[in-house]
Amino acid sequence: MEEIRRGMKNGIPIALGYLSVSFSFGAIAVSMGFYWWQAVLISLCNLTSAGQFASLGIMTGQGSFIEMAIVQLTVNIRYAFMSLSLSQKVDDRFKGIFKWLLSFFITDEIFAVSMLEESVSKAYFFGLAFAGASAWIIGTTSGAILGTIVPTIVHHALGIALYAMFIAIIIPGMKKHHHMIKIVLLAIILRVGFYYLPILNQLSSGFAMTISALVSALVGAIIYPTEEIHE
Repeated sequence: MEEIRRGMKNGIPIALGYLSVSFSFGAIAVSMGFYWWQAVLISLCNLTSAGQFASLGIMTGQGSFIEMAIVQLTVNIRYAFMSLSLSQKVDDRFKGIFKWLLSFFITDEIFAVSMLEESVSKAYFFGLAFAGASAWIIGTTSGAILGTIVPTIVHHALGIALYAMFIAIIIPGMKKHHHMIKIVLLAIILRVGFYYLPILNQLSSGFAMTISALVSALVGAIIYPTEEIHE
């Protein structure tokens, strides 16, 4: 229980960020013709902001299942690599069915907080995931029901909160390991290149983000081995 409580405590910043973004998702979904319970069901089955927002346009446009599968793969493929990385940090009791069940809750923010731990227990990860997932559902429900009475400008302002929250999450790790600053800057430069450079900007945001993260992580692993980072 102590590990679960610690996970939930560390998940409070994530929950606050998720409340704002999921509120916007719920409001937008209803404005596009979905019932409130349909918006909530989408959040229950996904827990991925970019994937969910992308799915709304496909569903309202009566897109095919193949189109939906391709879009979700390109947007969310980074989670597969996050899972592989996180699997190297879990303790010996975090295995079997728990990996299958709890891997559903891996998001950018939950992954970032988990990676700050020396070893991740299933109880700690459950507390972390519970805080984030609960806020995501509550935010979606609130947005779907109350979103129509909230001005559009407020929706946009709430969306920014997630980025601010994510920056706040990674700063402690960067302060602890100064080499990470250079790795993060490299990832930013690569991502900007994928956004502005011809041909490269034709890639989906999911693939661009995944490639930027993998390349910067590989360069960081080569230049700054684990022993040097933990000095």
